[in-house]
Amino acid sequence: MANVTLKNVIKKYDTKTIINDISLEIKDKEFLVLVGSSGCGKSTILRMIAGLEDITSGEIYIGDKCVNNVHPKDRDIAFVFQSYALYPHMSVYENIAFPLKMRNFKKDEIDRKVKEAAEILNLTEYLDRRPKQLSGGQRQRVALGRAIVRNPKVFLMDEPLSNLDAKLRVQMRSEIKKLHEKLQTTFIYVTHDQTEALTMGDRIVVLDKGVIQQVDAPEKIYYSPSNTFVGGFLGSPSMNFVRCDIADGTVRFNDFIIQLSDKQKNLLQNRDKVIVGIRPEKMESLTPNYEFIADVDISEMLGSEKIVYFNINGEKCSAKIDAQKEFGDKISLNFNTNDFLFFDAQTGCRI
Repeated sequence: MANVTLKNVIKKYDTKTIINDISLEIKDKEFLVLVGSSGCGKSTILRMIAGLEDITSGEIYIGDKCVNNVHPKDRDIAFVFQSYALYPHMSVYENIAFPLKMRNFKKDEIDRKVKEAAEILNLTEYLDRRPKQLSGGQRQRVALGRAIVRNPKVFLMDEPLSNLDAKLRVQMRSEIKKLHEKLQTTFIYVTHDQTEALTMGDRIVVLDKGVIQQVDAPEKIYYSPSNTFVGGFLGSPSMNFVRCDIADGTVRFNDFIIQLSDKQKNLLQNRDKVIVGIRPEKMESLTPNYEFIADVDISEMLGSEKIVYFNINGEKCSAKIDAQKEFGDKISLNFNTNDFLFFDAQTGCRI
């Protein structure tokens, strides 16, 4: 088991900077999720930790050892790829056993480790089958089994569920979390799926253009985003943002005026503009102090809930409401100003 440390890591391709001076401490036995849009650098970070990508500058430690010049096979990590990367001509047993055979483990030890991994992953009855005889979820479990048998210090996972259908992804999310709890090993997991990030990670690293935007527990990331990028990236639908004027202890957009609390006035003093953020589910507060009438653009049925889309001050916004609530072209939304978050109108940083 080991912690993983990145110190001032930079990665460039020619003159283009992919990872821009990142420092990060990943704790021993932690499940850390790297999340961000395509091209943000999350997979590059994973590949640098694995040794599959050289770093331009900085240092990477696994445990107390700097691994900058250590060959991937000697870093004591296991990598689970997006593609299952199974050998089609081998059985499940042979696929799981392969890394042990490459390290010249004894036959009885290989057999013990393979059967232990198969039991953990509910693959015992499939050990004689070939990959083509398995479902997508079963193939992914075989890929996990191949990693488990090595008993590595660190598991690296690069979007391992992206090839599965929605139902299987939900199932495999819980299976991977249970696996982490059982193995008590450091997991570093890359995804672009915000639901995976929020449900799986002990902590989440939100990346944008090779720069860390925020590192925190899922609840903190969701309810206290450090800037508008984080607030807009995590959450479905994303956080609503409305540009407002500030005057005489109020925030204003169009003809709508909202009185600020004393605490909010102090927070926003000496400002004349601000971005107000509020989560869609907070647009139907149980303790409202304001009502807003919105023109409905479109609504979506999601079982027990509906998502209603509308515009505020030219900004596209949404509300998550009870599916039983009836409305026509207009809808009455009730919110509490205590649920407001405020962001700098220029930088987008949380105030």
